[in-house]
Amino acid sequence: MASGTRLIVFNADEDYATSLRAELLGIEGVKIVAEVDEVGLLPAAVNQFACDVVVVHLDPQPDVVLHVASQVLADRPGLAMFGISGSQDGQMILSAFRSGFREFLVKPFDTEQLAEALGRVVQTQTTGGKTGKLIAVINSIGGAGATTVATNLAVELADLTKTQVALVDMDFRFGQIATFLDVQPNYTVADLCDTPEQCDQSMIEKAMVKHASGVHVLGRPNQFAQAEQVSAAHCGGVLSSLQELYDYVVVDGPCRYDNGGKTILDMADVNLLVAQLLVTSIRSIDRILSELAKAGYNLGRIRLLCNKVGRDSGHLTLEHIAATIDQPMFHTIVDDWKSVSGAINMGEPLMTHAGKSKVRQCFRELAEKLHSPSGAAQNASGGKKTGGLLSKIFSE
Repeated sequence: MASGTRLIVFNADEDYATSLRAELLGIEGVKIVAEVDEVGLLPAAVNQFACDVVVVHLDPQPDVVLHVASQVLADRPGLAMFGISGSQDGQMILSAFRSGFREFLVKPFDTEQLAEALGRVVQTQTTGGKTGKLIAVINSIGGAGATTVATNLAVELADLTKTQVALVDMDFRFGQIATFLDVQPNYTVADLCDTPEQCDQSMIEKAMVKHASGVHVLGRPNQFAQAEQVSAAHCGGVLSSLQELYDYVVVDGPCRYDNGGKTILDMADVNLLVAQLLVTSIRSIDRILSELAKAGYNLGRIRLLCNKVGRDSGHLTLEHIAATIDQPMFHTIVDDWKSVSGAINMGEPLMTHAGKSKVRQCFRELAEKLHSPSGAAQNASGGKKTGGLLSKIFSE
């Protein structure tokens, strides 16, 4: 199965949403770039988002959905569309194939069968376009250091890979990416979101600010009012467009779990969840993972990163975190407040400000792990929960 398979999903059955998302995201390389629950919005979603396959759940109104899907396929005859239904009605299945559906799956379907069908579609794609790797950096608590991680990771990836790297600020109200790199964007993510259906290469190039490190920065909106207008569809459209132009897209965020934040989680190849050796951070991580699992998200794309390791942690250790939430630690960043705070205040990445420091080396190693296919494999199975101090954390 080729990686980076982008799906648009239509599903109007709320009871099936979690199950369908879990089945789709459980397939290696699959990313959902848009979810639609109103059939009338399906044509607009297909026009707005670049995708490889459209997955359409026909129930509970197959006739209505088939009618709209047929119109979409008539306008886009080369589009790969898969149908899903609990019905085995031969006439309905025949109508779907006559309309141009590539595959029809009857619930409950075999996930391996779906993966094979998606693989066949990807292998026959002749667009030749690239899909950059999307890495989302997520705070477990305020001040955990997601912006520091995202900024320095992007800089290290650009230097290590010599490829095009985009750094996107998805904290729409209080984001500080531009400040961390001392750049002054003339345009922001809000400008791209004004007309997402026209988010072409020239618009993106105008909005991005090139930093001396080679990283291209897309800043947060300048005004709170603009932040309120950025929707989940906007987020998905902008990130999808960036992935077609950049080899890596590093996102600072989401720092929220609304529809926009969930869109980023759906699209990301890797979600770096930034922890600290604090009870509040561990509790928050446990809650985040539990809620994402309930909603059908693929936790296999979550990587735990512990920041500020070495500071007096009040008896908490890395082993405590791994055991308590039953997840291994993917990477750690040493505590070096002097170097990090100095870099922030000067508006410089650590590569420039403290190039020989241990904390800068930690970010270099993180970039190497994420760039190398074997890096993600280091996220091996974690330990079991233990007693003691942390056995009390979740008992409240």
